[in-house]
Amino acid sequence: MKILVTGGAGFIGSHLILELLKEGNEITCIDNLNEYYDPALKEARLNQFRDKIIFEKVDITDLEALSSVFEKYKFDKIAHLAAQAGVRYSLTHPHVYVQTNYIGTANILELAVKHNVKDMVFASTSSVYGESLSMPFKETEPADRPVSIYAATKRACEILAASYAKTHGMNVTCLRFFTVYGPWGRPDMALFKFTKNMLEDKPIDVYNGGEMKRDFTYISDIVDGFVRALNKPMGFEIINLGYGNPVNLMDFVAVIEKELAKKAKMNFMPMQPGDVPATYADVNKAKEILGFEPSVAVKEGVKSFVNWYKSYHALGT
Repeated sequence: MKILVTGGAGFIGSHLILELLKEGNEITCIDNLNEYYDPALKEARLNQFRDKIIFEKVDITDLEALSSVFEKYKFDKIAHLAAQAGVRYSLTHPHVYVQTNYIGTANILELAVKHNVKDMVFASTSSVYGESLSMPFKETEPADRPVSIYAATKRACEILAASYAKTHGMNVTCLRFFTVYGPWGRPDMALFKFTKNMLEDKPIDVYNGGEMKRDFTYISDIVDGFVRALNKPMGFEIINLGYGNPVNLMDFVAVIEKELAKKAKMNFMPMQPGDVPATYADVNKAKEILGFEPSVAVKEGVKSFVNWYKSYHALGT
């Protein structure tokens, strides 16, 4: 199949491209390579497969440039991962999120209609559940109480996608990712920051006094679920992709400590605006509809990340 992957230089997008290439698909990747974090990491991800794909440096908010990509290449499916990520950054830069996440997604959907691309999988987030007190989080939750602009824009995109699916007969699956981690991860995420600081003998910031739980989901499990969704068009659906077993933050830190053979110096901090104390995915729908079976536990996943981090930064073992 000919597949457009937006945000393909990103953490999840780059892993997805590698998997889609294994299946023999023709990939066109677009990414604006912005400076939210070091573009060199994005370039390094692209270098894994740059000679096997078509790459266009395009911002999804630029409708004219995006239109030219759709006109130049014909797509069977769209894997839409391009977005401005980060909960905390959205508190200080809200317009970036509205423009990139919402307007950018509207551009993708409108061009999909214009060019008769019926199938799309959209990367959403567990952040849409916000202050929901019902655990584990189920897709039937209204998800109408987001606590960050990032989450609000992602939820708005889901609703927008639902209207396009209904009005234009599209197949749009929105996948709500739960705390994705693994090799090539983003530098603003906990595992990356913790590993970096611990190796440099710097303290790590631990929020809410360590009273946090996250449903850490390894990148290969997320990619597996994404590919399954791409291969199964089904009208409009919202599906959780998580491991289904939340881990206490202090236990997560202990796994990193063991892997690095170093004790963390901890700077205990209050809960941050836009954050929630716990996430927990109900993955029954993903298992029933997609045959999704997450298999990588935190101990194994952290080990893989640490090995990659040391290799990428030439730190040895």
